[in-house]
Amino acid sequence: MSAIWYYTVLIFESVLGVFGLRLYEEPAYAVLDRPGEAIEIRRYAPRLAAEVALDRESGADGRAFTLLFNYIAGANRGAQRIAMTAPVDVARPETIAITAPVETGRNDGAIRMRFFLPARFTAETAPAPADARVKIVTVPEQTIATLRFTWTGRDLPARQQQLVAALENTNWRPSGEPFGLFYDAPFTIPFLRRNEAAVLVAPR
Repeated sequence: MSAIWYYTVLIFESVLGVFGLRLYEEPAYAVLDRPGEAIEIRRYAPRLAAEVALDRESGADGRAFTLLFNYIAGANRGAQRIAMTAPVDVARPETIAITAPVETGRNDGAIRMRFFLPARFTAETAPAPADARVKIVTVPEQTIATLRFTWTGRDLPARQQQLVAALENTNWRPSGEPFGLFYDAPFTIPFLRRNEAAVLVAPR
């Protein structure tokens, strides 16, 4: 019965998701600044995530998503089913021109994807993944600049460049490699989707 209920809820959330309505839990954050249109500077507290890093190959995005979805659907020790959350955090190794010094990003995978776990989990209580490619990681406190946009998200590299350029004349400088935050499923009506270009920042 628990499996039936879990997938019933997922289907219901998916139907609502077509129209950009989200019931998913999201990590809490505080808005520190709004230095430009559609740009926010946010501070996130430490949070727990399931993470997959895969080498550059065709279909790596899909495989990473499948591994993470299987984990929350019960492919873990204990066969626990975990509620879907938003956003999905995706980093790729595109080179983005940044004028300020940056920290070195990940180089052990062509794509790094994270599902944030519901806040009720801790590093001790999160079920261990059944697949060794899925890691449970604690994401430390972060200050992140975001630029919100809609449609499919295929223009993420251009949006990341736009975000970095927009920070040049603000009190914030990039301190990491840009990444993407995606809040909706691929079947959501494009103009109702919430996507964000993001980058770690520090005060100038």
